[in-house]
Amino acid sequence: MKPEEIGILIVDDEPSVRDSLYQWFTVDGYRVDTAEDAATALKKLQEKPWDIILLDIKMPGMDGIELQNRIKQIDKNIVTIIITAYATVDTAIQALKDGAFDYVTKPIDPDDLSRLIRNAVEKRRLVTENIQLRQQIEELMLPDEVVGESPAIKKVMEMVNTVAKTDSTVMILGESGTGKELIARAIHSRSSRKYFPIITINCGAYPEGLLESELFGHEKGSFTGAIYRRKGKLEMADKGTLFLDEIGNISEKMQMDLLRVIETKKFTRLGGDKTIDCDFRVISATNKDLEKAVKDESFREDLYYRLNVFSIVLPPLRERRSDIPLIARYFLNKYTQSMNKNVTDFSPRAMEMFTAYDWPGNIREVRNVVERAMVVAKGNQIQAEELSFPFPSLSSPSGGESLDDVEKDQIVKILNKTKGNIAQAADILKISRLTLYNKIEKYHLKR
Repeated sequence: MKPEEIGILIVDDEPSVRDSLYQWFTVDGYRVDTAEDAATALKKLQEKPWDIILLDIKMPGMDGIELQNRIKQIDKNIVTIIITAYATVDTAIQALKDGAFDYVTKPIDPDDLSRLIRNAVEKRRLVTENIQLRQQIEELMLPDEVVGESPAIKKVMEMVNTVAKTDSTVMILGESGTGKELIARAIHSRSSRKYFPIITINCGAYPEGLLESELFGHEKGSFTGAIYRRKGKLEMADKGTLFLDEIGNISEKMQMDLLRVIETKKFTRLGGDKTIDCDFRVISATNKDLEKAVKDESFREDLYYRLNVFSIVLPPLRERRSDIPLIARYFLNKYTQSMNKNVTDFSPRAMEMFTAYDWPGNIREVRNVVERAMVVAKGNQIQAEELSFPFPSLSSPSGGESLDDVEKDQIVKILNKTKGNIAQAADILKISRLTLYNKIEKYHLKR
């Protein structure tokens, strides 16, 4: 930092000391001001920012020790230097314990003070750079925006902000595609662990043996193919957050092992005998009914209650339809940039279709539909005919009264009910699969 970028405030009731110090620092190029007492100093603190403040301990009214405490309340990063007489050195040492950078004794040696100020400037530079670096890290770590203004999503974000301040385990519940990992990352990014990693593991994507290795790691030679030692997700999440997605899919043995780790924060790598301490927060997610699984004895009750200290239920998109246009436009803007296409909005009819559709795949499905529409879009608005839904929604029947309209609406209803399963739909409709395929083609119900 250049001298002209540094502001120094001198607080001393002796005019000769103020004037001498003012002259020294002005000649060196610093931005300098003075105050004869604490009240004046506090006023100047409100008027503009200061980097370094020199405080005389002995002043009428509020002394330097009390003034330092007030300064730290205003800005804890301001560097304070105590000016003291030999008789009050013990008091100056107490000031150091309270956060002062250093102290100088009267009569003041110009060389010693210049050296001290250079060191203080370096500390201020490091503090400033550290603040800027933390801000940059926070910006990089922010998850994709949680989009929505509905009362339902606002309630979810209130819960996120509340639980993020604690270290409690969190269970996120909701249908597939509702954004459970996004909420987990939002909790992590608002927590005291945000400068450490959030490690995600999809418990449903691994068979039991491989999941155990992924979580705990393994030693070389612990099993066939273990040709080197490997750290597990637990070690990677040290001081950060471990996000266990699809937690309802783990085996009974893994449930027992996981419970022990969560309780003790200790584990051993596969094939190893060294106990490893690990500090992590657990956030889990599932689209299964774990309460039913507990009753069926397919999920351990003790693990369920350990994971479900605080639960957040994400509403499906059909229960917060007012957010659908916001989410659709959010993805539109993302793909406009990544595809470098000049598509600015949806046509009114296209947006009506977005809002009316039931979105069984929730936000993930919105993203996919928008991406497909962006690929085929020809103008600066996405048109209704450029949208491709898996099946028309129950919420948007044709409204016609002809026999074809009634038949089409019934087919749409059953296809939605069976989530597009042709065999099940044909069975319910009491027609062959070939007949159903022909009617899907006839009524343009294909994806």
